[in-house]
Amino acid sequence: MTDRPHLAVIGAGPAGLAATVAAAAHGLRVTLIDAAPEAGGQFYRRPPAARRARHPEALHHQWRTWERLRDGLHTHVEAETVRQLTDHHVWLVERHRHGFTVHALVGPEQRDPAEVRADAVLLATGGYEKVLPFPGWTLPGVVTAGGAQAMLKGGLAVSGRTAVVAGTGPLLLPVATGLAAAGVHVAALVDSAAPAAFVRRSRALLAEPAKVVEGAGYAARLLRHRVRTLTGHTVVEAHGTARLEAVTVAALDRTGRVRPGTGRRIPCATLAVGHGMLPGTDLAETLGCRLDGLAVHVDDEQRTDLPGVWAAGETTGIGGSALSLAEGHIAGRSAAARLHGTAPDPRAWAAATRTRTRLRAFFAALDTVYAPPAHWADLVTDDTVVCRCEEVTGGAIREAVAGLGAGDARTVKLLTRAGMGWCQGRMCGPAVAGLAGCALTPSRGPFARPVPLGVLAGAGETDGD
Repeated sequence: MTDRPHLAVIGAGPAGLAATVAAAAHGLRVTLIDAAPEAGGQFYRRPPAARRARHPEALHHQWRTWERLRDGLHTHVEAETVRQLTDHHVWLVERHRHGFTVHALVGPEQRDPAEVRADAVLLATGGYEKVLPFPGWTLPGVVTAGGAQAMLKGGLAVSGRTAVVAGTGPLLLPVATGLAAAGVHVAALVDSAAPAAFVRRSRALLAEPAKVVEGAGYAARLLRHRVRTLTGHTVVEAHGTARLEAVTVAALDRTGRVRPGTGRRIPCATLAVGHGMLPGTDLAETLGCRLDGLAVHVDDEQRTDLPGVWAAGETTGIGGSALSLAEGHIAGRSAAARLHGTAPDPRAWAAATRTRTRLRAFFAALDTVYAPPAHWADLVTDDTVVCRCEEVTGGAIREAVAGLGAGDARTVKLLTRAGMGWCQGRMCGPAVAGLAGCALTPSRGPFARPVPLGVLAGAGETDGD
C-alpha cells in the first residue's frame, strides 16, 4: 500500500471520519489522527466499554450514521488502507517542499513525541464552546453546555440532581432533554433568543424541514419532562459558597439589556451554560491558512488556499454534524482525485454539495437568531474573574482599556496577562475581546498547544512513517 499517495486526516469527528472513508475508498493511504482514545469526536462520544452501557444510542441521534462510519473505518483499517492513531495530540503541521510532517504528543499526559509524514493534510479539527463570564460562573457546579453533554455521553454522569440549562444556541435543546432523560430535574431552560427572532427568519429556517422536525422533537420531549422554558431571558448571577446553590435569571429587552425588576432566583445544583461555538483553527493558523473571519477559508472542493491542505467540518464554520459529514465527503474525494493527479468530477459529490449549500444557508440564518445578548458585558462586574488561568478580573481588563489605553485584545493581554495561561486565550478570548470593545481575531500562534521544551529540542529527530 506504500505506493498509494498518503493523506493525513487530523480529527476523527464526523468530518474526519467521512473524509477518511471517502479518501481510502478512492485509492489513498490515510492516517487518521485524533486526540481521543476512540474515533467519533465530541458528537459521537460514547461511554467506555467498562461501563457496559446497554443502550449507548439513547443520548444520540443519527446513530445509524455513526455505525456506518465506524464499520467503514474498521473495514479500511483491516485492509491496511487506513492507519488509526488515537491519543495523538497534534501541536504542529510542518509544510515541506514535497509534503507535510504532522507533529504530535502521544498519550493522556502528552509527553512522548510522534511524527507522521504525508503528501497532503486534511484538517477536521472541529470547534469549541464560546464561554462568556458572569458573576459566580467559576463556582463548582457551573459547567459548559457541551461539558454537561460530554459527561452524559462519555460517562453516563451528571454533576447534580437539579439543573438549569441556559445561554443560547441549538446545543441547549439536546443538553436539556438529555439531562431530563437521565433523571435530572431540569428546573428551567433559559434561552436569550426571543421568539420574534425566529419569526423574522422563519422563511430561511423552514427551508430545512428536517431541522425543524428535529427541533420540534426536542420541544416535545421538554414538554413531556415538564421543563419550564424561558425565552428572551439570561443568567444574571450564579450563587453559592462552596458550590452552586442557585442562579438568578432575568428577562431581556429588545436591545439585549436586562429589564429591571424581572429577576428570579432558581435553586439548582448544576448550571449548564453555553453561548454557541467557535471554529477550531489552531492548526490552520500555524500553517498560515487564510481565514474568513474566524473560520478557515475553503473553496468548493474544501481546499484551503495552501496547496495540499484541505479542511472540513466545524473548522470551516459551525454547522452541525450533517454539514460536517457532507464537507468531509467532498474533501476526501477531492483529495483522492488531486493526489492521483486527476481532475475531480463534481458530479461524484453532487448530493453532498446540495446538502452543504442548504445547511450553510440554514445555519447562517440560525446564527442571527442565536446571538448572545448584545449587552452581556454589562453583567460582568469588576471582580468577576474573566481569565481563569491567570485570574484576571473584568475590572483589570476595563482598566487596561480606559486607564492604560489598550485598543485591542493583544495589548490587553500584554497589560493584564489575560490569555497567557494554559489555554492561551482559547476560553477567555471572546470575553476579553467583548469587554475591551474590540473584535475577536485569530492569534496565529506558532503552536496549536503547549509543548515541552524537550520535545521542541528534539523535533525532527523522531522516526516518521
